[in-house]
This record gives sequence, C-alpha cells and structure tokens, in this order.
Amino acid sequence: MAYSENEHRMNTSAGLASVGTAALLVAIKAWALWQTGALSVGASLADSAVDLLISGAGLLAILYAAKPADDDHAFGHSSAEDLAALGQALIVLGAGATIGITGIRRLMAPSPPLLAAEGLGIAVMVASAVITFGLIWWQGRVAKATGNKVVAADRLHYVGDLLPTLGAILALWLSHAFGWGDVDSIVALIAAAIMLAGAAKIFIGAWHALMDRAAPDDVIEGIAKIARDWPDVRGFHDLKTRTAGAQIFVNLHIELDGDQTLEEAHDIGAALKRAIVAAYPQADVIIHKDVYRG
Repeated sequence: MAYSENEHRMNTSAGLASVGTAALLVAIKAWALWQTGALSVGASLADSAVDLLISGAGLLAILYAAKPADDDHAFGHSSAEDLAALGQALIVLGAGATIGITGIRRLMAPSPPLLAAEGLGIAVMVASAVITFGLIWWQGRVAKATGNKVVAADRLHYVGDLLPTLGAILALWLSHAFGWGDVDSIVALIAAAIMLAGAAKIFIGAWHALMDRAAPDDVIEGIAKIARDWPDVRGFHDLKTRTAGAQIFVNLHIELDGDQTLEEAHDIGAALKRAIVAAYPQADVIIHKDVYRG
C-alpha cells in the first residue's frame, strides 16, 4: 500500500511515539518493581518490555514499507515481519511462563510476601495508564487517517496491555488497604495467562505466514467474486494466494475471448487488478490471461 508523504510522516510519528512510550514505561515500572517488590508490577513490566520489542519491530516495518523490492528480494521484504513475530512470541512465552511459575510459588508459600511502598507503586502505575491512554488516542487518529495496519495492530496491543497495569493498581491497593498479599500473585497469574495466549496466537500466525499459508477464506472468496463479476472475463482458474507479514500475494488466471487484441486483453486485466487492490490494499496481484475455450 502506497502512502502519501504526509501519511508516511504520521505513521512514522505513531511508531516513534509507541517506542518512546514503551521505553518510558519500562523505566518507571522497573523502578516501581524495585520499590514495591510486587509481582503484579513485574508482570506489567514484562508486558511493557515486550511492548518495546514489538513497537520497535513495528517502527522498522513502517520504515521498511517505504523500501521497494530489489534484485535479491523481488517480492519485497515483508517476511521479516513474520520472523520478528516468531522471536517476539518466544520472548513473550518465556516472560509469561516465568511470571506464572513465580506466582504459583508465591501462592503455595506459607505466607504471602509483604509488599512495600504500595502508594508509590500505585502512583507509578496510574501514571503508566495515563501515558498508555495518550498513546492509544494518537494511534487511533493515525490509523483512522492513514489506514496503516501496523499502527492499528499496535494500538490494539496497547489497549489489551491496560489490563495488567490496572490489575497491578488493584493488587497494590488491596495489599495496602486490607493486607491481601495473595491478590498480587493472582493478578500476576491472570496477566501471565493473557501473555501466553497472545504469544501462542502471534506464533501460530507468523508460522503459517512463513509456510506460505493461503489468505483467509473470506479474502479468497472476495477476490473470486470480483473476478467472477468482472466485465468481459469469461471465467477464471488457478486462484492462488500466500501471505507474508501484512501482505497478500495473489496469482490469478482469467479467461478472455481469443479474438480480442492484446491491448484490449491487457486493459481488462489491468482494470481487474486495480479493482482487487482497491478492495484489498495489502494485495500484490499478478494476473495471467488465457484464451476462453468454452
């Protein structure tokens, strides 16, 4: 998908804001963990650390999207997104498993560990929530203005990340107000479960893309319907798709009357290609033209 210069600047600003926010959140949450010793804060810290990696990869993807295909990569460089996603998923799995195991051990301990400086921790986590809300607002504006899928996906990721932050605030408050130290471990276990589920989804999606899995069924059917209803196309066959990162590669054979001129056949194929790309901007389409045999 081609972006105007202004749209590219907006996308880049959203990527930079995401990386900067994640770095700031990692710093202040690490300090809060050192001050409080709260495992729920540690879960939120791990989540923000993963955010920093994902946001960094997203920024690189935004910048990389402006780079055209070259001699060594005739179909572009979008598979790098999937390789990065596999690495990110493994990091998330490791962090989630570590937090989960620690949470279980704390729950099985004779007495829950006492948390410290809960008020300070709450203040830090509230600040984190406010900062995250600000980033989500800006990403929403950019995604609406440009339609960038990377920015939209990153925004959804940060929306989901609010849960561990709010959970940490709840755990710290309950510990401070009622001495319920076990809530900290319970919140951490919930956050770990969410992280593990998200990592599994990312890993499976990236794995399928690297294995050249076809596009979703609704996308394939949508492309088929456009080709089926296109004027002067008598039929089509060998509709094949594969995914790489956010991109969909489409190969399609259309059947045309054999008595048409080459220019007429070319115009029909070019118009059909434009229609498919208009419906699916992330698609890279190759159309082959065959003679209709009846």
